[in-house]
Amino acid sequence: MTLTIPALRARSARRRRRRPLAVSLAVAFLILLTVAGLLAPVLAPHSPDATSLLNSLLPPGAGEHWLGTDSTGRDVLSRIMYGARLSLLAPLGVVLLSGVLGIAIGLLAARAGGWADAVISRGMDIVFAFPSLLLAMLVVAVTGPGLTAPICALAVSYTPFVGRVVRSVAIQEGARPYMESYRVMGFGVLWVTLRHLLPNVMPVLIAQSALAFGYALVDLASLSYLGLGVRPPDADWGSMISQARSAILQGEPWSGLLPGLVVLLTVVSVNVLGEHIGGSIAGKREGS
Repeated sequence: MTLTIPALRARSARRRRRRPLAVSLAVAFLILLTVAGLLAPVLAPHSPDATSLLNSLLPPGAGEHWLGTDSTGRDVLSRIMYGARLSLLAPLGVVLLSGVLGIAIGLLAARAGGWADAVISRGMDIVFAFPSLLLAMLVVAVTGPGLTAPICALAVSYTPFVGRVVRSVAIQEGARPYMESYRVMGFGVLWVTLRHLLPNVMPVLIAQSALAFGYALVDLASLSYLGLGVRPPDADWGSMISQARSAILQGEPWSGLLPGLVVLLTVVSVNVLGEHIGGSIAGKREGS
């Protein structure tokens, strides 16, 4: 899951010819998904909770239900649109929280050095060794189903990924001659860290955050699939897949296949966009 600046630049160079189309498609899909989620009450053709046993398990394109219906007759398209809200906001919360914690811990370890760096690094190794999904499941077992506890648990699990990257880049940059020049000139540690160390961390951090978003999206969808995430009747892509298990066994897979496809395309799109932004920033800073 951890990326380095050389690896990011090498991957960027290999894919520079294919990137424009891939990035354009990724941006278009994410914008479409975001708009659909934000404007779901206006754009959705049906209520996400409206049931009709007479219209259960309709195939895509059947009358007013463009993507078909699930086993209780609820419109799949409407539930995907409403589900985009929780399915996108929850991973974003994980990424933001783990990013803030990881940046703070990584910069503290790099700037402190010595025994403080060793203690912080060993602490990150311990958290890093614990499976994120298992930690979230344990927390949910104590607090009950919902999104707040899994978001916090996953953020703690993903913090070492960010912290180790930030620490590594901060140590590399801190050893450069210009950093010593700033220290000799009397600039404060906080000013040097925020003005020079943090911007050099951002390219890898953006790509790392994109990967973390994808992992968080899948983990949260897995929790919802197991009944440990979003509570009914709220729509969520993971819970939609879970509720489609009986339909899949009956040979009617679209009510579960379509949300799964949306999860897949979202993860791929975020990774493509994050890699592109991170590579662009790294190239600009290298050129300057």
